[in-house]
Amino acid sequence: MVIKAPPTTLTIHEIYQRIISDNDLFIVDVRNQEDFATWHIETAQDIDMVNVPYFDFLEDETGSVEQVKTEKEVVVVCAKEGSSAFVADILHQHGFQANYLAGGIKEWGNHYVFRTVQETDNWQIYQVDRAARGCLSYVLISNGEAVIIDPLRHTDKYLDFLQQKGATLTYLLDTHAHADHISGAPDLAAATGAPYYLHPYDGIHPFDILPPKISYKMLADGDEFTVGDLKIRAIHAPGHTLGQVAFLVTAASGEQFFFSGDTIFLDSFGRPDLGGQGEKWAPIVYDTLFNIIKEAVSDEALLLPGHYAKASEANLNGLFAQTMKQMWQSNGALQYTERDEFISFVLSNLPTMPEQYIEIKRVNAGLVEPDEEAMSELELGKNICALSDAYDKK
Repeated sequence: MVIKAPPTTLTIHEIYQRIISDNDLFIVDVRNQEDFATWHIETAQDIDMVNVPYFDFLEDETGSVEQVKTEKEVVVVCAKEGSSAFVADILHQHGFQANYLAGGIKEWGNHYVFRTVQETDNWQIYQVDRAARGCLSYVLISNGEAVIIDPLRHTDKYLDFLQQKGATLTYLLDTHAHADHISGAPDLAAATGAPYYLHPYDGIHPFDILPPKISYKMLADGDEFTVGDLKIRAIHAPGHTLGQVAFLVTAASGEQFFFSGDTIFLDSFGRPDLGGQGEKWAPIVYDTLFNIIKEAVSDEALLLPGHYAKASEANLNGLFAQTMKQMWQSNGALQYTERDEFISFVLSNLPTMPEQYIEIKRVNAGLVEPDEEAMSELELGKNICALSDAYDKK
């Protein structure tokens, strides 16, 4: 009989790398069923996983252990770490090689993955994936200068990355005032002195009707920025928010990249109701998609969205990206090209808006300043920025 090593901790980085490389782990999530359904570890790879709440192990240890049917190494996940250590010890006593996630599920929420979109001698584009939330941001570097599009809350991730690349932050660009996550742009601007740009329509909180208390430069349709060999043009694309902007980036060598924010995703598009004006803004979404984006962005441009609904949307390289031509052909949410049908489809497929989205918008406007624990609570779970049909698909 092989004696299993006693349980120890694994970091989220170690777990993630093993899942995407060897997929040799079996995850036992011991949080309650509601929390598990809201969010859990997921990647583009299928994961062997079971949800057996912690209290089930207390009430029926044998029956709970029997649900863990695997020869793989087990990793136990809980909210903060303590419960998972207890369950890992139980599983170890039953003959499993069992370890547990250091720091609990919140460490999954803080995990970022930087992936290369394209690298040349003169410029580089990187996609930053905060997998727990399905949030994507981007770092563009050329000739030692950098721009970050839609930076997320954990600013140290970006500062460390720029230091590794030897690049100086030149611009911070938010495509819109986000509702699902807290922007890192104001803090990065304060830390580096780089100017922060936002469309003024999104400076005002849509529910409180209050002006922002953050410092930013006004972004307008047609504004252009140059970072080395990359030229960036702002396209005002309202609908998800009134100040929603997308960025069309053209390299000196001719390649084009479309950073769509929440205008359009690989398999859906941005819902119009997060400002409380779904019926009024749905027609604006139609005009933006079919009269602005379709006309302004070529089929050859690479679409780089602000979110994804499911990890399976990634391509073979792990990137959430495809050409605009591919997107127009495969995006099932764009099947209704007639205006009235489209609007009806949108309004009948709106998920419930999480209450915390209103508060997140307050944070992003600088109207409130929550502590770290409160910010983590606000950002629990996946983003719900697309139509409901995007989350129902495999």
